[in-house]
Amino acid sequence: MAGSQYYEGVLEGVNTGYDVIIVGGGPAALAAAVYTCRAMLKTVILEKQFLGGQLVGTEFIENYPGFPEAISGVDLTQRMEAQAKRFGAEIRYEEVAKLTVEDGLKLVTTDVDTYASHIVILAAGATPRKLGVPGEGDFYGAGVSYCATCDGAFFRGKDVVVAGGGDSAITESLFLTKYVKTIQIIHRRDTLKATKIYLDEVYSNPRINIVLNATVERIYGKAGVEGVSIKNVLTQEAGDIPCQGVFVFIGSTPNTSFLGNLLCTDVGCHIETNVHMETAIKGLYAIGDVRKNSYRQIATGVGDGVTAAIAAEHTLAEWKASGKIKK
Repeated sequence: MAGSQYYEGVLEGVNTGYDVIIVGGGPAALAAAVYTCRAMLKTVILEKQFLGGQLVGTEFIENYPGFPEAISGVDLTQRMEAQAKRFGAEIRYEEVAKLTVEDGLKLVTTDVDTYASHIVILAAGATPRKLGVPGEGDFYGAGVSYCATCDGAFFRGKDVVVAGGGDSAITESLFLTKYVKTIQIIHRRDTLKATKIYLDEVYSNPRINIVLNATVERIYGKAGVEGVSIKNVLTQEAGDIPCQGVFVFIGSTPNTSFLGNLLCTDVGCHIETNVHMETAIKGLYAIGDVRKNSYRQIATGVGDGVTAAIAAEHTLAEWKASGKIKK
C-alpha cells in the first residue's frame, strides 16, 4: 500500500497514498481533478465503468463554451481525461461499495481496495429514469433524450413527445417550445403534478397538447424516431402519435446507494451542499448531478468540480496549519 504524509501506518492494509479521492468520472470529476492536481494534491479518480458518464451518450454538444462547431460527448470526455492526466490524475476502474467516516477520516471501499483520505469528492452522477419500453434504448441519442437544454435545438421545427407530468417535464416542455413545432405531453395520471404557474403557461401555449391517463408503450422508427404507441390506462385503448423526438422526464436516480444513510435519510438521495460544494461532513464534497438542485449541465458540473477542488485545497491547508493533520 502507498504511504502518505498524513498517516503513519495506523491504517494497516488501507491505501493512504492520495490527498484527494474522487468518486465518479464524469465532467465534474475530471474538472475537479485538474484543479486538485494543479494544487499539487495527489488525486485518484474511482470510476466503475467508463469516463464521461452521461456525456458519452451525447452525439453533439453545442452549449459548452469553446466549441462553436459543436463537439461529441466522447471527444470532449477524451480531452478532459487527457488534461486531468497531464497534471497527474490517476484513474482506477473500481466500483465503490461503501464510504464511511471515522474521526474525520474518510474510508472508501471498492471492489478492489480500500482507500483513506481526509478529502473525498463525490461525483458519482445520477441516472435518468427510463420508460423501459421497446425502442427507447435503440433510439437513445438518435431521437430519444433526457435533457431538453442539451438536445432541444436539434429538434427545430419538429414534432416531439414529452413523457412525464411533474415540474421537470413541464418546464422542459416550455423550454422546448423555443425550437419545436408541436409537443404532446403524455402523462399516466388524470392531472399534471407541476406547479400551477407552469401549468398556466402550458395550458395557454398553442404548441402544447396534453394527453392524460396514457402511457408510452413503444418508440418506433427506422433511421430515427418516427412515432410512439400509447395506451389509455383506463380504457386500454391504443393509438399512435407521429413524432421525430421523444423526451423523457420522469425523474432521476442519484448514484449514491454506496453511502447508505451517511448523508441521506433514505438510501440513494441527491446530496445537499453549501456554496463550497461541501456536505454536512467537513472534507466531504458533492458535485454535479449527484448534488441537490443541480442544473444537470456539463458547464455547471465543471463549475461544481472547480469550486469543490479549490475549497478542498483551502481546507487541507487550514488543517495542516492548525496541526490537525501532519504536514
